[in-house]
Amino acid sequence: MDTVEVTQRGRVTVITMRREAKRNAINADITAGIDNALNEFEDDPEQWCAVLTGGTLCFSAGADLAAGPGEPTPRGGIAGLITRTRTKPLIAAVEGVALGGGLELVLCCDLVVAATNASFGLPEPQRGLMADFGGAFRITRHFPPNLARELLLTADPIDAERAERLGFVNRLTEPGAALTAAIELAERICANAPLAVRASLQVADAAINGDETALWELSNRTHGELVRTADVAEGVAAFLEKRPAHWKAQ
Repeated sequence: MDTVEVTQRGRVTVITMRREAKRNAINADITAGIDNALNEFEDDPEQWCAVLTGGTLCFSAGADLAAGPGEPTPRGGIAGLITRTRTKPLIAAVEGVALGGGLELVLCCDLVVAATNASFGLPEPQRGLMADFGGAFRITRHFPPNLARELLLTADPIDAERAERLGFVNRLTEPGAALTAAIELAERICANAPLAVRASLQVADAAINGDETALWELSNRTHGELVRTADVAEGVAAFLEKRPAHWKAQ
């Protein structure tokens, strides 16, 4: 896909979203590109670690509200990643904003490298929506409970330096250097025995994430009820028309 570029640096696969004009908003092409890249990465025995990035300007501003994110894929689900079962480490390299679905992509990664100009947020309530790519429950695993609620309820982002202090960001870099640092971290991982790395990741993920079945059922049901409200129609219209929304709680 033209909107997703894949390169290999030794045993490290670099997956770059290339829809900069739309701030890497997740549409059908982004979804298909990420899915294809991760399928090939998982199936290639010579590739041991991957990095997901959006380039030096923006990680991703979230789902494309006008076009939609495309259909979930068989192996990756929403955006080709959200419900994917992975065996190999995946690192997010974040420059600029990671908002909404963009942050939810980051939440799917095992490690996070961010430039000081990066920011993370879930702005869905500004559109009458909720974080329905798993963010509404996954955010609670990565941040203290009250901050998780703050991110969900205020829709305000936090900067990379605060995220690093709270343990969400593993490495903090100068602007433009996140990808280089992420590759260095990936190479450090690749210096270890790959089967031991994957076994460790499997056990850690089981402890951290557990069974998400009930949470997905609750999230999908709640979101399904929400999207039928007048406030969602108003929120999306206000966003597309670049005006303040007028809420009615209906």
